[in-house]
Amino acid sequence: MKRLFMVVVAMLSMTMTFAENENAANLNSTEAYNMTVNMKKLGQALNLSKDQEESFAEIHKTFSAEMMFAAHASGEERTKMVDNAIKKDLAWMDYILNRDQYRRYVQILNVTLVNRGLK
Repeated sequence: MKRLFMVVVAMLSMTMTFAENENAANLNSTEAYNMTVNMKKLGQALNLSKDQEESFAEIHKTFSAEMMFAAHASGEERTKMVDNAIKKDLAWMDYILNRDQYRRYVQILNVTLVNRGLK
């Protein structure tokens, strides 16, 4: 009887450990899609004008929302949603940024995506 009880306790504790790790992995993967940034620092890095800052903030807000929606999708659908969000973001940024600013923004975005494991 004691052995049976010990086996049940061991099984329950292993199950709880695996479930905890799975929840932590899901949380970490969702956090990777959080694209909130310090807009002031990014604006300084890109040397944005006041007009560009407003447009940039609105476009980035939309991009961040699309990435969070993608975080809750599954598998292949997630990949499509991320790719579409990036394409839209780059198209809109190309419209408001000059060539040098756009090139710098693409570099920053690529580094961010690679560091978060999304590319």
